[in-house]
Amino acid sequence: MGSNVSIVPTTTTQICKPFVLDVMVFAPEAGFKFQVSVEKDCTANAEPLWKLVFDLYKRQATGTNFDQIVHVSYTASTPVESQVIESTAANGVSPNQADILINQVHPAVKELDNADNMTPDQLAAAKTEVKNGMSKVANVKSFDL
Repeated sequence: MGSNVSIVPTTTTQICKPFVLDVMVFAPEAGFKFQVSVEKDCTANAEPLWKLVFDLYKRQATGTNFDQIVHVSYTASTPVESQVIESTAANGVSPNQADILINQVHPAVKELDNADNMTPDQLAAAKTEVKNGMSKVANVKSFDL
């Protein structure tokens, strides 16, 4: 008697594909511009790691070229932050996120251009201010768009 049953083992392999997506370029004041990117990295177990990246550029003394002066990479530390950063990759920077980036993150990051002249306490305080600003951006819910 023949068999009409087919048995095939299956596995569910999680797939994660890293990428970088530029989501905003803005000139907040004369001589400066910043670029915001969303990065998706992957763990060894193919779980996504979402990052919000802020790069600050300063115009060279002569000409129109810009030099990168500060790079900030903020990794989501909660499921909400991961979800918000993922949403930013899909929908772009919301007006509330842009407001925080322009009015809070940019001035805080700009201070780090002077990091070589800061005391360890001043540097720690400046880094905390940047981290807090990036956390605010990563916590703007999608319904705040």
